[in-house]
Amino acid sequence: MCRGCGAEIVWVKTEAGKSMPCDPGAVPFWARPGAPGKVVTPLGKVVSCDFIGERDRVSGFGYVSHFSTCPKAKEFKRK
Repeated sequence: MCRGCGAEIVWVKTEAGKSMPCDPGAVPFWARPGAPGKVVTPLGKVVSCDFIGERDRVSGFGYVSHFSTCPKAKEFKRK
């Protein structure tokens, strides 16, 4: 559970070995270098992506970082 907003979260370990708080439920993504969206795959790879695209060309499913959706995210920024 998020200490800021109280939302349910899941922890996904990144390839770098860090645990990232994510929104529960994997979402489809379309990988594109430089895209504004970011997901973490179940294997921990952080991918730049779009969240809309052709269904038959979906790159995979990943978790959205809770930092990008939490209304209280700024309270957790390191100074």
